[in-house]
Amino acid sequence: MEPVMVISILGSAILLLLLIGAPLKPLRWTGQMLIRLSIGALLLFFLNTAGASYDIHVPINAATVFISGLLGLPGLASLAAIQYFIVG
Repeated sequence: MEPVMVISILGSAILLLLLIGAPLKPLRWTGQMLIRLSIGALLLFFLNTAGASYDIHVPINAATVFISGLLGLPGLASLAAIQYFIVG
């Protein structure tokens, strides 16, 4: 296939999705979960950066990213409290 044909097919598919929207709820749910997990990982990074002076280091792995992504700031605070008081 020629590059012009591939680009026109991809462009029309993107335009069609933008006009109609993604009707599949699982696809939308998966996208929202990926965004939440990305934000959770970013918040863990900032916690580790800011908490370096207080000896708070929460490892960034799948479990902690999942907890901070799903629960948000309360989950992040719980992870920091567990790290500081229990694991210490």
